[in-house]
Amino acid sequence: MSLKIAVLLGGPGSERAVSLRSGRAVAQALREGGHAIEEIVIDSAEFVLPDSIDIAFNAIHGTFGEDGTLQTELERRGVPYTGDAPEPNRIAFDKILSKEIFLKAGVNTPRSETIAAGGRPSLTLPLVVKAPREGSSVGVYICKTEPELESALKKVVDYSQEILIEEFIAGEELTVGILGDLSLPIILIIPKDGIYDFTNKYPWLNPGGAAEHYCPAPLTAELTRKIQALALAAHRSLGLKVYSRVDILLTAEGNPYVLEVNTIPGMTESSLLPEAAAKAGIGMTALCERIIELSLNRIREVDA
Repeated sequence: MSLKIAVLLGGPGSERAVSLRSGRAVAQALREGGHAIEEIVIDSAEFVLPDSIDIAFNAIHGTFGEDGTLQTELERRGVPYTGDAPEPNRIAFDKILSKEIFLKAGVNTPRSETIAAGGRPSLTLPLVVKAPREGSSVGVYICKTEPELESALKKVVDYSQEILIEEFIAGEELTVGILGDLSLPIILIIPKDGIYDFTNKYPWLNPGGAAEHYCPAPLTAELTRKIQALALAAHRSLGLKVYSRVDILLTAEGNPYVLEVNTIPGMTESSLLPEAAAKAGIGMTALCERIIELSLNRIREVDA
């Protein structure tokens, strides 16, 4: 069935350029599926939508699009939208809140503490300093020495006055896409240099950045099942029902740690969710349509 869809892209946050790319990829895929598409570039909450759309496809990453703000505004207007409700998005976007829920749900995650700007962590080096409400590894610093920690604590306040401090876990970087109740094939990420940060995630924005992806990750069947189950548990613990991408670190001893859950994962040509879906036999158009189907199902359940 052909739908009239407004693809929302851009946004006022630090991931605007990525969202523009994601939104255009989603719009193209849905056009190829025979849907009527209008791209709406958003700069603030004062955006205008076309009349009589069937659904708004949210492709805005990070601040505004992924933190429950846009979802709340769309619900106020009575507009159906893709993804989960405002509160699960707000919790998932807040790394402090989501870690608290992981611990209560028995989801393995690195030890952490929260400090205010100007404070000092009680955890010992090596550490990871994080702005708790940013995406795409914005405001994330790995600190192995005291000077690195001092520098990170000064830089992170550009993003937040509340700071998340995590123990540093040495391990391989994995990510698991979740689509409804399905854990997609695991992707192993090996950055060209350093960590899988904004530069290495989006080489088309940052010349010199790159990362190799291995999908499915070269893991035993038993460990694959364990990690996929952990990712699904993390997704569900936050009250999510539609889709997400769960980032995990795997130690050399085979212990997985959940870092965070992304509720509006990237949909660009270098993004991980479309790559994992393709490996599972779900092309880009089918992926976008499945997200819409799951989202409409969630809305019907709320309205029932």
